[in-house]
Amino acid sequence: MGSLCWVGPGRARARREDRVKTDVDLQPQAPDAGADAVGPGAPGGLQRQVGVEVPESTSYWLKTRLLGPPLYTEQLSHERLGNPTALAVFASDNLSSSAYATEEILHVLVPVIGVAAFSLVAPVTIALLVVLGFLILSYRQTIKEYPSAGGAYVVTKDNFGKVPSLVAGVSLLTDYVLTVAVSVAAGSAALASAFRGLEPYVVPISVGFVFLIAYGNLRGVKESGKVFAVPTYFFLLNMLLLMVWGFSRLAVGHLPTLSLHRDGLVKMGTAGNGLLMGAALFVVLRAFASGGAAVTGVEAISNGVPAFKEPSWRNARTTLVWMGSLLGAMFLGLSILAGAMHVAPFKRGTPTVIAEVGRHVYGTSPLGHLLFFALQVATMLILVLAANTSFADFPRLASFAAADSFLPRQLKTRGHRLVFSNGIIALAGAAVVLVVATGAKVTRLIPLYAIGVFTSFTLSQAGMAKHHLSRREPGWQRGLFINGIGALLSLVVDAIIAVTKFAQGGWVIIAAVPLMVLLLLRLNRQYVNEESELQEDAPRACLAPILRRHVVIVLVGQLDLAVARAIQYARTLAPDELRAVHFAVDSARANDLRHAWGELGLSRVPLDVIDCPDRRITRAAVELVCDTLSDGETEVSVLLPRIEHARVWHRLLHDRTAGAIARALADFPHANVTFIPYHLGRRATASLTGGSSRPARRTPKNELPALPPGFQLPPGTVPIGQVKHRDRVTIAGRVRTLRVQPRAGVATLQCTVGDGTGEILVVFLGRRHVGGWEPGAFVMATGVAGERSGRLEILNPDYELLALAAYE
Repeated sequence: MGSLCWVGPGRARARREDRVKTDVDLQPQAPDAGADAVGPGAPGGLQRQVGVEVPESTSYWLKTRLLGPPLYTEQLSHERLGNPTALAVFASDNLSSSAYATEEILHVLVPVIGVAAFSLVAPVTIALLVVLGFLILSYRQTIKEYPSAGGAYVVTKDNFGKVPSLVAGVSLLTDYVLTVAVSVAAGSAALASAFRGLEPYVVPISVGFVFLIAYGNLRGVKESGKVFAVPTYFFLLNMLLLMVWGFSRLAVGHLPTLSLHRDGLVKMGTAGNGLLMGAALFVVLRAFASGGAAVTGVEAISNGVPAFKEPSWRNARTTLVWMGSLLGAMFLGLSILAGAMHVAPFKRGTPTVIAEVGRHVYGTSPLGHLLFFALQVATMLILVLAANTSFADFPRLASFAAADSFLPRQLKTRGHRLVFSNGIIALAGAAVVLVVATGAKVTRLIPLYAIGVFTSFTLSQAGMAKHHLSRREPGWQRGLFINGIGALLSLVVDAIIAVTKFAQGGWVIIAAVPLMVLLLLRLNRQYVNEESELQEDAPRACLAPILRRHVVIVLVGQLDLAVARAIQYARTLAPDELRAVHFAVDSARANDLRHAWGELGLSRVPLDVIDCPDRRITRAAVELVCDTLSDGETEVSVLLPRIEHARVWHRLLHDRTAGAIARALADFPHANVTFIPYHLGRRATASLTGGSSRPARRTPKNELPALPPGFQLPPGTVPIGQVKHRDRVTIAGRVRTLRVQPRAGVATLQCTVGDGTGEILVVFLGRRHVGGWEPGAFVMATGVAGERSGRLEILNPDYELLALAAYE
């Protein structure tokens, strides 16, 4: 592949796609003993540093220890998941539904029609699986047409506009919070079913599970995928074993039938006649709605398509089919076994239906006990880790809404490990509140569950139907049929859930979603107004004439090192007028300051002592600034010395007058307030006496290196730390900074390139832009190293753009 680039005035420039070098191999690089050979004392060497290094904070050190080293932005493409891992990350919510959906159906039917409920549970399950099948087919269409992710939110916004998309987005976000709460509550119930002594502690256990999953996700997508894959497949293996063992005993007639008169069971109803065995249609629909939790989580994969390895959309569709097939087999199998064994739910929720099925399928032998506890552990893990689906999708969906200015913009930023950390923390906090408020009771959470997700299903599939009608691409009729039926079924299920669960708590979600949509619209309006005001004619404002005079005022309480630092900084501003001001609220203190000031050797920094008889220092400062601004031709800078204390409680020992003054002056045009910090307990008198004040160097293990871990310099290149003046060299590294010149300035592009051993300036004369040279780009440049102002630079180099293949 060609790598010829523009190398100076008069030379041809190749197309950009022909200038990208072949992928660079990333192999562990042995330390180069000569990398540090060039320094202040080396022959021909220049003293230069890799930027100014500062000590890392304790919080950053702790975060690095807990979460691991920070990941490069370029590593995002390598944080993708293969299908098996993606199934564990995105399908755990959907697959876990099989552990409690059957129980929720029986909870509705058994109190009404008693033993007849065991004959209806399988038909209700099949009806739900029909809905699941159409949703799987529908979301396969969505993934193909919208591979950039976003799911219902993006599809609805693209086809129906802003407000419907917010309804879909809010419904999904709400349901993700509920998913976390339901999952950890169900997992805690499964744990309490195996160990009865834990029943009083289900709430703290549930909260602990939320924090544990949040921590795993904060460590990164790959890290969480590795952690959560094993429990998911352990659950699938246990369910497979349960199905095989149970249906084998059913086939030979050895499957036990349980008594319906045991203590703690829900009240038994009376069976009737007819197709529904005496149950009213409303009751059957309510059972259908309760089991509808089984088909939630289908949208998770469509929201996370970019997390799959390429081709991402094809892999996501394949994983979606596997997810639906596994759920269908487990859900139907458990419903058939529960119906055949007459497993009724308990009032208090424990032991669970799946626990009772497992206990009596496996029997009382030692092997049976072992398999039962393995099933309970697997069930607990999958129910808890079902929350991981929400932790994978909630932050991603919130980032889309935040990018559109409907949610706080902090949610759109990737954090330390390339995940949306703020979204993960927000989800964990909301879920903990919900768990505590409901006492970690699944039966209290289920009525709130599924309304939001089926609302988003309906809007998403209706949007896809409109998409097919509008685009009429090849095969659009088939897509229209699938998405149309999917939208209709979702709407019917959503209506059933809303009606049957309204009085049980569903009204909370029905009322909350519109209110939250209104809140997000208000937030969006605020963002739009702010952006409109800030960007209105900004270029012209930059070119506006400056005011004729610049006055700098340093407010002085007493002559100390904090004031001395402020005076030192004020002198560097070279204003038209510089003065120190003291507000005299204590005559003795003011006299002491006057005498001390008179002894200073400052010729151009007078001290104004202003009478302040009412001791309202803030008001006096406002009047002083107003008087200075009164001519309309003066820019005022007020410097406020501020002592930064090492301990939080130390701040309580001092007033906050400087902050009050800053707030009071904030509304005055052309009045600027600058805090000059002095860190108490970190004496740096060298900076006040003309000496060096270079910050302490941080330890290498806390430092983000200039190049990705394992990056090896291309053959023929020289470490920048070894480059000498007048050498013709080839260097490679990362573009750390890029200086953009305004139109009226000299046409140059200056880039600082670093490789971890040093930094060098690369200058393109006569150009304001060079294709591919952007902050973060990896480049290789060849030229003669010159020197300017103590720094090495290369003018108009030959160069290549480096495409990095991997970061393993």
